[in-house]
Amino acid sequence: MDLTRQTAVPDHGWTQHYDIVQEMGDCYATVGDYVQAQDCYERAAMLAPDEAGPYMGTGVIALQQGKLADAEIAFRVALRLDAQCSKALAGLAMIAQQQKNWQNAFDLYLKSLELDGDNLTALLGLFQVSCQMGSFARVIEYLNTYLNLHPADTAVMFCLATLYLKERQPDRARRILKDILALEPNNTDAKNLLEEAENRIPIPA
Repeated sequence: MDLTRQTAVPDHGWTQHYDIVQEMGDCYATVGDYVQAQDCYERAAMLAPDEAGPYMGTGVIALQQGKLADAEIAFRVALRLDAQCSKALAGLAMIAQQQKNWQNAFDLYLKSLELDGDNLTALLGLFQVSCQMGSFARVIEYLNTYLNLHPADTAVMFCLATLYLKERQPDRARRILKDILALEPNNTDAKNLLEEAENRIPIPA
């Protein structure tokens, strides 16, 4: 039975039906079948017109296809339906980032993280934008918050070490990089950055 083709759904089961169609759309999108994914999202939107999920899915597909205008429309609809949608804000930030509108991207990533400090997409996007802008203090704050929840995430640890080095705090960078190498002894990037950090630590008189 093709659940995406059903239109008559008992009232008590519409929520479950919406969830199934939405999840199918996400699965199709993950494997790059955007036509089937879009079909599922459109049907999910018909089943639950007040849900932000289908528009988020549509926006992600458009973004991956480079259709920035379509993606922006979809993310804004999602945000109108759910003003607390961290992912929609992150999506708009990604569009601004691709357009090299660094300040707008920075502000949108911050808003996204204020709603959900666990949003890794927004966190890494904020890191990338901060490197373009040379503004690191807020990013360091959110990276540390994320690592409190995910202490072994070496990718985020590396980002934090990089920013500490840019902020002229090589000793802090060194401690983090040593923690990374304790988890991943063969991490070449961490080894190279550790050498740079150690070279920047002043030699005691």
